[in-house]
Amino acid sequence: MSKLKVGIIGVGHLGRLHVRLFTELGKAELIGVFDSDEEKCKIVAEEFGIQSFSDLGKLFDNVDAVIVVTTTSSHYEIVKKALTEGKHVFVEKPITDKIWQAEDLVNIAERNNLILQVGHIERFNPALISLEKYNLEPMFVQTDRLAQFNPRGTDVAVVLDLMIHDIDIILSLIKSKVSDIRASGVAVVSDTIDIANARVEFENGAVANVTASRISQKKMRKMRIFQRDAYIALDFITGTSEVYRLLGKEASTPEHFISYGEMGIGEKKKMIIYEQPETPEINAMKHEHSLFIEAVTNRSRPVVSGEDGLRALKIAERIIEKIEENSILNF
Repeated sequence: MSKLKVGIIGVGHLGRLHVRLFTELGKAELIGVFDSDEEKCKIVAEEFGIQSFSDLGKLFDNVDAVIVVTTTSSHYEIVKKALTEGKHVFVEKPITDKIWQAEDLVNIAERNNLILQVGHIERFNPALISLEKYNLEPMFVQTDRLAQFNPRGTDVAVVLDLMIHDIDIILSLIKSKVSDIRASGVAVVSDTIDIANARVEFENGAVANVTASRISQKKMRKMRIFQRDAYIALDFITGTSEVYRLLGKEASTPEHFISYGEMGIGEKKKMIIYEQPETPEINAMKHEHSLFIEAVTNRSRPVVSGEDGLRALKIAERIIEKIEENSILNF
C-alpha cells in the first residue's frame, strides 16, 4: 500500500514545526506546503526538500490529506475547501472561531466520510498519557495556564488561544453535561481578552476552575484533579504527573510507591500512597500526527475529532459571553 500523501497549509512558526516533525515521522509522504507568503513558503520547502505550492487547488490535486496551521479566522474557509475537495483534514486548535462554522465543517466531513481531527496537542502530552492506567473520575479540577506575552494568537481571546486546551481535556475527563458557567476576564495589552477565569459546573456535581493568562512573567501549565480516592497533579511543561491515592488496608498496593501513612478512623482508615507514573518518551505533535495518519488509513474516529473540537469551542464561547456580560474588558 502506498503512503498517505499529505500537504501542510501555513508555514509560520508553528507550521514550520509541523513540517519538521512530520518529515521526521516517516509514516506518510509530505508532498509540499502552501502559504499566502510565497517567499516564506519557498524557503521552508527548500529547507525540507519538498514542493512549494503557490496555488491551493494544485496542492489539493496532489495530496490525500492536509494539515492546516493558519490563523484561526482563516480555518473555516481553508478547511471547507479541503473537505469539499475530498481531503482529510487535521486543523490546529481551535477548530474555528465561530460555532456555526465548526458545525458546518463537522457536517461536511461526516457527509463525505472524511476524517477531521483537531490539534488539541495537550491530549497527547506525556503527563496525561502517563495516567492511562488510572481510573480518572474528577469531581474538582483546577487548571492554571499562564504564558508570557507573544503577539501570535492575539487575533482571538486567551480563552480560545490558551484556555481551550484545558477545556478540551476537562470535557474528555468529566463524562457529564455542563450545567452552569461563571467567568470574568480583562483585555490588558491587546484588543481581546488577555486574562480569564471560569468556573464550569457539571450536572454530576463536578466543578472545574480554569485560569488562563498570556501576560505572565513565567510560564505555567498545571492541572490538579481531585476525586473521591485520589489527588493527581499534572505539569504539562515537564510532561510529568504525580498521584496521591487512598487505599483500603486490604487493597493490593502497586509495585513502586511511597507510603505517607494512614488517614481515617477505625474501619474507614486508609493508606495514603504516592506514585510518580513513568513518563512515556513521546513527542506530542509527532504522536498526534501518527494518530491522524492511522485514523485516515483505518477510517476510524480520531482521538480528538471534529465533534470534540466543536464541543470545546461551544464551552469557550459560553465563557467569552459570560465575560462580556459581567466584566469590564479593559483596565
